[in-house]
Amino acid sequence: MKLERLLITCGGTGGHFYPGLAIAKAMQKRGGKVKLLLTGKHAAGQKATAGEQGIEAIVLPDFPHPFQSPFRFLKNALKGFDLCRREIKNFAPQALISMGAFTSVPAFLAAKWTKTPVYLHDGNAHIGKANRIYSRWARFLGVAFPPVNKDRIKCPVHIVGMPIREQLIEAAGKLTKEESIAKLNELYGSELSPEKPTVLIFGGSQGAAELNGSLPESLLQLNDSGLQVLHLTGKNKLESTQAAYKSAKFKYLLTETSERMDYFLSAADIVFCRSGGSSLAELALFGKAAVLIPYPFASENHQRANAGCFADVDAGIVLDTQELSPHRSKEILQDFLENPSVWQQRANNAKLLAKPYAADEMLDKIEEDLA
Repeated sequence: MKLERLLITCGGTGGHFYPGLAIAKAMQKRGGKVKLLLTGKHAAGQKATAGEQGIEAIVLPDFPHPFQSPFRFLKNALKGFDLCRREIKNFAPQALISMGAFTSVPAFLAAKWTKTPVYLHDGNAHIGKANRIYSRWARFLGVAFPPVNKDRIKCPVHIVGMPIREQLIEAAGKLTKEESIAKLNELYGSELSPEKPTVLIFGGSQGAAELNGSLPESLLQLNDSGLQVLHLTGKNKLESTQAAYKSAKFKYLLTETSERMDYFLSAADIVFCRSGGSSLAELALFGKAAVLIPYPFASENHQRANAGCFADVDAGIVLDTQELSPHRSKEILQDFLENPSVWQQRANNAKLLAKPYAADEMLDKIEEDLA
C-alpha cells in the first residue's frame, strides 16, 4: 500500500522536531500529504520553520511533564486529544508517527481512539520512557542506533537511522574542506586556511558551558599556530568565550550558532561536542572523528549510551564531563596533531555509521507494514 497521507507528532526539543521535519520533507518529495502536530514552548517557532519548508503544522496546547503538574498535564492533554481527534477525522491519515516524548500523548491517544496505525521513532541508543510505554500499542519502533534497552520495547524494532536535514545530506561528501573554509571566510570575514588541521567545538543549547570553559584553556596551553579553531559558543555565551581566546597564536572563528553546519562540519578535522542523537548522525554523515562529552543531565543519561555507539567502532573518544580538564583535552589535541593517520581512521569508522536515507527508510518500513 502506498503511503499517501501521514501525521507526525513531534516538538519540545529540536532533537524531536527536526527529525520529524526531515521525515515530513521526505514524504512531501514522494508526492504525499503530511502534517505536523507540535507541542511545547518552541511550537510556534517550529511551526514557522516548518512553514518555510512548505510543511503544514498545527500547534497543540502546551503542557508540563505529567510528574510536574498532573492536573495541568491532564487538562491540556485532553484539549490536545480533542484537537488531534478532529484533525485525524478531517485529514484521514493512513498512519501517525510519534517522534517520542510525553508531548505526543494527545496525538497518540487520538490515533488509538480512531484506530489509526501508530509508528514510533527514537533518536537515542537508550529508548526513552514515553516510547517504551507507547511500544505496547505501536506497530514498530524505528531507531537511530541499536538500542541498549531493547528488552524494554514491546513492539518490533527496526534500525532506520536518524532523519537528517536535506541540506546536510546534499552537502556531505560533495562540499570540500577548501570550499567550506572559503565560505566561512566569506560569511564571517575570517582568515582561515584549508591547509591547517581544524578543530570544531560546539555544545548545543544546554551543554556548552563546560566546553566553553575547558577547551579554550587547553588550546591556549598548546597555543600551536599550526592549527585553527571553529567554536560555536551557544546563545549569550559569545562575549565570555571571546575573552578566553585573546592570547591565541592560532586563527579562530567564534559564533553563537549557525544554520550552516554543513560548512562547519565539512571544514573540521576533529570535533569536540555533546552526544545528542542528531549530532552523532551528522558526524557520521560527514565522516568526522569526535571527542564526545555526554551531557550529564540528559534524561536517563541517554547521551552516554549514544556516545558508546561511536566508541564501540573506534570513531571517537568518550569523556565524561568531569574528565574534561584542560590537561586531558590538551593531551588529545597533541595526539591528534602527532598521529593524523589514527584520527583519519576514526573518521573513516564514523562514516560507516552514516544512514543518510533514514527518513525514506522509515517511510518504506511503514509502507511495508501497511501492505
